Amino acid sequence: MAVFRIEIAGSVFQITSLFDSTRDYCRNYLTEKAAHFSLEVFPEDLLSEQQFLDEEAREEGLKRRKFTDPFLERAALQRKVAQCLFSRDTLLFHGSAVAVDGKGYLFTASCGTGKSTHTRLWREAFGNRAVMVNDDKPFLKITEAGILMYGAPWSGKHGLDTNICVPLQGICILSRGTENVIHPLSPAEALPMLAHQSCAPSDSGQQPRFRQLVKVLSGAVPLWHMACTKDPAAAWVSFEAMSNIP
Repeated sequence: MAVFRIEIAGSVFQITSLFDSTRDYCRNYLTEKAAHFSLEVFPEDLLSEQQFLDEEAREEGLKRRKFTDPFLERAALQRKVAQCLFSRDTLLFHGSAVAVDGKGYLFTASCGTGKSTHTRLWREAFGNRAVMVNDDKPFLKITEAGILMYGAPWSGKHGLDTNICVPLQGICILSRGTENVIHPLSPAEALPMLAHQSCAPSDSGQQPRFRQLVKVLSGAVPLWHMACTKDPAAAWVSFEAMSNIP
């Protein structure tokens, strides 16, 4: 068991975990600040998380996997943190997020489309100018001044994340293509995908608020669709479009 505090998306959580390895997993987000929330993971949470992941695999046509208890604890903790942050107008979003010159760019798509490949091309293209915010599920805080994008320790199989906050410059929905072509989307066109890729709260009573937050998100930043290849030129095509907003 371990007791520690982490800061995620501007909120501090006191965590009581079953496994010491969870503290190490969150090491880049540890803090001594006063906690806003207290969370504890229980053995029954691990079972619930395995059942949730089984259902998710069935829906996506994937093979069921038996996950280790430490992995399930980290997943359960992510879900609990996301539920708390939702009360602070912050969404957990499925996508690969990179920052260039201090501005954030978020790429989302169906699983296996190439989100991580595309942000890797950005890092290769821009070198030290590029910082990986989160390769799987960044947090998006919706404010009156715009959308802020935060890193978090839950960052997919490659573990690519940075404990930073950057203003979100745009969201791009990716698909595979034979050439690199990007065009803007209207909020109405992008809304279904944004809702699908945002992690909804488990409480059905919070669904109206969830839909409202996603709608605000869709109207707060430029939105794009890009058919892309794995060629390095893909990074330049998307960057030139997304960074040159009038």
